Formats: sequence, structure tokens, C-alpha cells
Amino acid sequence: MTRYAIGDVQGCDEELRALLRRLRFSPDRDRLWFVGDLVNRGPNSLAALRRVRALGDNAVVVLGNHDLHLLALAHGAHRRRKSDTLDEVLAAPDRDALLEWLLTRPLAHAEGRDLMVHAGLVPQWTVALTVSLALEVGSALRRDPQALFDHMYGDEPDRWHPQLAGVERLRFAINVLTRLRVCTADGRVDFTVKGEPPPPPSPLRPWFAHTQRESRDARVIFGHWSALGLVRDHGVIGLDTGCVWGGALSAVDLDAERAPLCVPCAGHQIIG
Repeated sequence: MTRYAIGDVQGCDEELRALLRRLRFSPDRDRLWFVGDLVNRGPNSLAALRRVRALGDNAVVVLGNHDLHLLALAHGAHRRRKSDTLDEVLAAPDRDALLEWLLTRPLAHAEGRDLMVHAGLVPQWTVALTVSLALEVGSALRRDPQALFDHMYGDEPDRWHPQLAGVERLRFAINVLTRLRVCTADGRVDFTVKGEPPPPPSPLRPWFAHTQRESRDARVIFGHWSALGLVRDHGVIGLDTGCVWGGALSAVDLDAERAPLCVPCAGHQIIG
């Protein structure tokens, strides 16, 4: 069995189809790990969502911020953005089946020494704590998605503390797992940084660059940060190579030392 990790698709279904051909994907021997953000801003979120769902147990998917945004829109918990390309999904005849499937995807997946999340972890989180927090969010999503989405948006609290509880604990966990790029060594987060990390003397560093982070013994696979491109350093694999922005859709063999496979953007127009 070969495990391939694939970066942020974001509705780039043509490139995903081409990448699977390049991988010579076979359902009887391969598994695909998707780092989240299957949908939004690209030209064909509906086809991408259908394609990945049809993979069944051959696809391991964690939720990204755009996936959660789609679910929140479907529950009427947030306004559409000008950059959204989700109308086709929301109007699809199989909308309910697709959204129910997406709703049951986790925010973290651990297997052996590998951990996959969409964005990152604060330095204080172990792999076990990360998976536990992801399970808390998943339980809340299944129990009462409307209540969760009504309180999901916002940047507070901005620092991890084990005593966080209720909606603040869930919001912080969601924000870190699906939006984090930089933080301080003591777990303060800043979600305004979207490009390159700020230079010294700023205490904000890429979440994976903190040498004493509790997750350093794991190999963390993530996406979300297209400004960095492919990352294979600090014991992590970053796979957002910005296909939706004109870059490429990338895959890495998690079980062999091979060069990444990349399919360039097909040249579609990006909204927003």
C-alpha cells in the first residue's frame, strides 16, 4: 500500500484528475491523504468534492477552513463572500449527501508517527492532545452543527490554555487546526499573517519552527500556507503549492523518498 498526501485542492478538479493519473492511482493498492480545503475559490468545487467522496475508504480527508465555511453557509450561519465559488455545491441535487459526508470528516488524522491537519498546532499541543481536541470538535459538529457554526467565527481567544472550555475551547481548536500559520513559543496566535512570516525581532514564527514544540517527534503533514510553497523541513511536510493561485497541485509519497509530483494550474481564472 502506498500513501500519497495531496495539497489544497480548492475546487481545482481538472488538476486533481491529472494528478491522480500522474500517480497512477489504483484503489486496490493506494490511499490518498488530503490536507483539507477541497473546495472554494477554484472553478469546480462540486466535481472535486464528488471525486474525493467517491474514493471511499481510499481517501483520508481532514477539514480545512474553506470546507468548514461551506458547511457554515449550508447551515445559514455566515454570509457568502465575494470570493466564494460554492453556489454549485449548495444547489446540487446530491448536496445533502455531499455535505453530510463532509460534516463527518475529522480535523486531524494520526497514523503511526504521522499526523495530518489542515493548518498547524500550537507548541504546547502533543499529538494525543491534538487528536483529542479534533475529536471534541467533531463530536460538537455531529451533535449540533448549527450551534457550533453560530459561534465558530472570530479570532479570540488568542492563546492556548488547558482550562479553555465551551465555545471558546472549540473555536480555538478550530482556528489552530484550520487557520494557523504563525504563533509565539508560549502559544499566542496571530491569524492576520498570510504571506511570509514576520522577520525578527517579532516573536511570531511559523508554528513548526518552534524547536521545543510538543509535536516535534511526529511528522506533521499540512497545507493552508501557499506563500511558503512546498515545505520539507523541521520534521513537517507542507503541501499547499497554490494551485488555486496559479501554482500547482502537489503530492508526496509518504512511504518513500521520492521527489514530489506536481501538476501545474490549468490556467483558470481565480475569483477574489
